[in-house]
Amino acid sequence: MLICKRRLASGIGLALFAGAIGSIACPTIAQDASAPSSTTKSDRTAKQKPAQATKLEQITVTAQSRSQEMQDVPIAMNIVTAKQIDAVAATDLSHMNLFVPGLVVDNTDETQPTYRLRGIETDDFGIGTDSAVGVYINGVYQTRDGGSLMAFNDVARVEVLKGPQGTLFGRNTAAGAISIITNEPTDKFEGDARIRIGNYGKRYGDARINIPLNKDMALRISVVDNQSDGWLKDAATGQHYGKDDEWGLRAVYRWNITPDTQVHLAYDHDRVKQPSRIDMGLVPVSSTNLYERAPFPANPSTFYNPLNAPFYNSATDGREERNYNDATLTVDHNFSWGSLTSTTNFTDYSMSHIENGTGLQQVTEYLNTGVIGTGHTWYQEFKFSGNNDLLDWVAGASYYQEHSDETSLARVNTDTYDTLALNTGIGKQYTPTGTIFGYFNSVLQSFGLPYNLLGDPWTETVYNTGRFSAIAGYGDTIWHVTDNLDFTAGLRLTHDVKDFSWFTPPRYAPQLDATLAQMQAAGLLNLVPILTGGKVTAQQLLNILTQNQIFTTAVNQLVQKRANWNDASPRFVLDYKFTPNIMGYASVAKGYKAGGFDGTEPGAEFAPEKVWNFETGVKSTFPDQNLLVNASAYYYRYDNRQTLTLIPSSEGLGVPEYQVSNTNQAAKGLDLQVEWVPLDDLRLAFNGGYIDSKYTHAEVPIGVSTAGQIQYANVSGQPVDEPKISYSISGSYTWHDIANGSVTFNANYGFRGPLRCNDASVFQGKCSLPSNFDLNATQRRTDMRVDWTANGGRWGVGLFVNNVFNQRNVIGLGTVSQSVLGTPYAYITAPRAYGAEFRVKF
Repeated sequence: MLICKRRLASGIGLALFAGAIGSIACPTIAQDASAPSSTTKSDRTAKQKPAQATKLEQITVTAQSRSQEMQDVPIAMNIVTAKQIDAVAATDLSHMNLFVPGLVVDNTDETQPTYRLRGIETDDFGIGTDSAVGVYINGVYQTRDGGSLMAFNDVARVEVLKGPQGTLFGRNTAAGAISIITNEPTDKFEGDARIRIGNYGKRYGDARINIPLNKDMALRISVVDNQSDGWLKDAATGQHYGKDDEWGLRAVYRWNITPDTQVHLAYDHDRVKQPSRIDMGLVPVSSTNLYERAPFPANPSTFYNPLNAPFYNSATDGREERNYNDATLTVDHNFSWGSLTSTTNFTDYSMSHIENGTGLQQVTEYLNTGVIGTGHTWYQEFKFSGNNDLLDWVAGASYYQEHSDETSLARVNTDTYDTLALNTGIGKQYTPTGTIFGYFNSVLQSFGLPYNLLGDPWTETVYNTGRFSAIAGYGDTIWHVTDNLDFTAGLRLTHDVKDFSWFTPPRYAPQLDATLAQMQAAGLLNLVPILTGGKVTAQQLLNILTQNQIFTTAVNQLVQKRANWNDASPRFVLDYKFTPNIMGYASVAKGYKAGGFDGTEPGAEFAPEKVWNFETGVKSTFPDQNLLVNASAYYYRYDNRQTLTLIPSSEGLGVPEYQVSNTNQAAKGLDLQVEWVPLDDLRLAFNGGYIDSKYTHAEVPIGVSTAGQIQYANVSGQPVDEPKISYSISGSYTWHDIANGSVTFNANYGFRGPLRCNDASVFQGKCSLPSNFDLNATQRRTDMRVDWTANGGRWGVGLFVNNVFNQRNVIGLGTVSQSVLGTPYAYITAPRAYGAEFRVKF
């Protein structure tokens, strides 16, 4: 057996289980093992494993709603620990991008982030949809508009669980789950504080204090404040963008009522107040003549490279703001047969984001878009668990309720209206010049009349209300068939109910309406037929100028819909211990995400997402070699994936809208995780993944025909935009007895391959036409850090650099205005950042 293990340690046995493995994925194994949990821990594994002085520290996780050592959990996962977070000076999960292969957290819109895991992402921004990757904080589901992306605040670890997790986690984990675990109060008085200062005016601080109130009670309070001056300036106004302005508070009270009963009461607050996102304009237009129209159609060969282009923002009230409050009451009670956990949670939030929709400052292409919303949720779960020599089981029931209200808005002006009329050719139907307001304004000015029709603001909105509820019952049992063989069977039954409404009021343009009323009272509108050569009457012109041009469906009507869905999601796992340190497993699981509604298209409903995932893998450690190797192979088939798609419009002035559509896709992939401690103070890790993801059935809009019909591309059999390869490499080394302390050097490198394109990618902004930049380029990032920590750990200082080689990328295009205004814009990654850290513990 020893010979066999050494051969495996040398790398021969990566195909040990089902011939499944071979590639690259996942971040470094944690160095700390704090694992708060309210469940009863099965000690079966501990009895099997011999005591060993290993340098590969064990990590306890709660991925299966039980406290288990990570290597005993038959799920592909990545664990992001507090030490890993500190190594790259990350302030939230989005800053771990490229270091957790397979996971992408897009914080382009800070208040409405999107999560992608194994190529699956829900990128809609409305309250009518949910994410396919569920985010949980201490077991409680977080809405995207609420707390799904908050500053790290006293975090113990983040468990990134790949593949469907609905049986145990429930809501919206069809692609996987992100479980954030925070630290709990302890019986020791302690605290720590840290500050960071860096370039671009970076100012960051956090602090924690743990106070035992008596032998049965303790209180833990933590705060975080993250500020910066921003890394980009508006070329016209000098205002800073890319700023950080977030602070948070967390307080947890623990009371051991009896030896068998424990209560936790937690409160979280998080506030974001930042400028709007950075939309880099691509079209070269005059920076002094703001009435110069952008060339139409847009010519990609003339586009700026957004990485060095001037930045302009016409959204004078542009912002990213969120106010979030959360309270959770957890009660644990141990019985002779097991334990009961009751979790009660209430959250309340408000948010708004408004941004420039063209990347330009031109009056003639003025377009601002945004979302403003409020909501609150209530959640109750009762979970029972127990274990014996034969079974380890979990069962429970939960109820979730959400009330949300949201307003989607689009702002233009009458100059933009004319640009749309010119570019679409609609204006030629009414006036000789092809403009509407410009033509009549020039006529008024030629006669010296005191009326102005240009520059007047024009706003259109859609109001949504959502009333959602979900009730579920679940069970998951591990049957210890033999000492080495376990069989797991689980099932979750879910009933979702969603009530949704749309109200689209008439467009709001008070200045324009006042001018039109004055002109009508003066009898000037009676001249319209003469001025247009009989093409339009006065009443027809009024109708044109007062009707919606962007949100054109069911104007001034309240549209309401109710839908409900039922689902049964099973999970089956077979795992076998070849040795106490080598486990193989195979699993099949179903994932489910409720259907929903499109927020800007009244009456639009879409079907639930369903996925079947098949996976096999091996988890192994080799204590004599201080080596860990985990690998898995998977295949999934995803039906009715809810995808945010840019839909062309043949109504009004032809402004396209982002709407949700359903597509089917399938993927196969490999994950690999390796950690090695060749020397006492040297740690090396490699994590990577391979995925081949394709559409099995999808028709995606790509434009409007000359006859005014929406054109579609059949992309069935073509790749989804997920790169095939991603990986990360990390290493650390510690020198001792340096100035009465120790010095540690950390280096992390992340790689994400080029995007894959299909026939609809260019119109949807996923791939770019030939131009002065590459939207599909490989992403690379290198972070480094050096730390000195005093003996005993009381004091410490550090220096860090993120994106050492300043490798920047264009990561997406905004094309909502390209087809009608000729004004695409780009999203870009941030430049190199560096700073110093000072910390103290007591």
